[in-house]
Amino acid sequence: MNHPLIMGVINCTPDSFYDGGRHRHPDEAVRRGLELVSEGALILDVGGESTRPGALPVTREEELERVLPVMQRLSAALEQSHPEVVLSVDTTKAEVAAMALAAGAAVVNDISACRFDPGLLDVLRQYQPGYVLMHALGTPATMQSNPYYENVLDEVRRFFEQRMNVLVQSGLSEDAIILDPGIGFGKLLEHNLRLLRNIDDLLQLGRPLLVGISNKSFWKGLLGLELEERGSVTQVATALLTVKGVRVHRVHDVLETQRTLRVFQELSGGGSC
Repeated sequence: MNHPLIMGVINCTPDSFYDGGRHRHPDEAVRRGLELVSEGALILDVGGESTRPGALPVTREEELERVLPVMQRLSAALEQSHPEVVLSVDTTKAEVAAMALAAGAAVVNDISACRFDPGLLDVLRQYQPGYVLMHALGTPATMQSNPYYENVLDEVRRFFEQRMNVLVQSGLSEDAIILDPGIGFGKLLEHNLRLLRNIDDLLQLGRPLLVGISNKSFWKGLLGLELEERGSVTQVATALLTVKGVRVHRVHDVLETQRTLRVFQELSGGGSC
C-alpha cells in the first residue's frame, strides 16, 4: 500500500475551534508551518476562513489578507529547506485559490466542491492543481441544522460521482482529485460513524481518500469528550482508517499522528514511513 501522508493544519483565523487564532499573524503561521514539517507533515493546509459549524463567511479581501502573506513566506522557506513539502490552500473562492496557487500552493482544499464560487472551476482548469473534493450539506453557517439522509453512504458516493464528472468536463484531470467525505460537515453522529465504518467503499471510485477527524465535536457526541480530551481517540481512529485505505490524514497534532503512523507501518510490515 502507499504510505499514508499527514496534512498539517495552519489556521490563519481568529475563530478556529482548535487553536482560537494563535497563528493569525503571518510570522506565527510560518513558524507553526515549519514546526509541523519538522514533526512529519508532508502537506501544509493554510486557511483564512473558519469552516466550523455556525461560522459566517469572510470577504475575499479579508481572506486574502490572512492567507497570501503566509503562503508567500512559507513557499520561500520550504523551497530552501523542504522542497518535498506541498502547500495547500483551504478556500472556496476562485480569486483566493488563484493567488495562492501563483504564490506556491499546489493543492486546493475546497469544502464547497466548486458550488459556492463556480469561477473556481476555471482556476482549476488553468493551474491543474491537486484538488480535494469534499462532501458537505449547505454552508458552515447552516450545515448542522437537522441534516438528513436516506442513506448517507450512497448519497455521498453519488455526490462524488456527479461532482467528479463536473470537474473532469471542466478540464481538471481526474488524477488530480482526492475525495474527502466531510466528517462533521452537515452530518449527525450516526452519519459520521456510518461513513467511517464503511469508508473503504469509497475507494471503489478510484481516487485517494483524505479524512479530517482531528479533535472534532462528534467525539463529544460519541464519548462525551471535551476538546482537550480527544487526542487519543483521534489517534486510534487514524490508525484504523489507515488500515481501511485512507491515504491522507488532515490533523492538528502532527507529531502524535506521525508516531501513530510509524507504529502502524512497523507492525504492518511496511517499514518506517
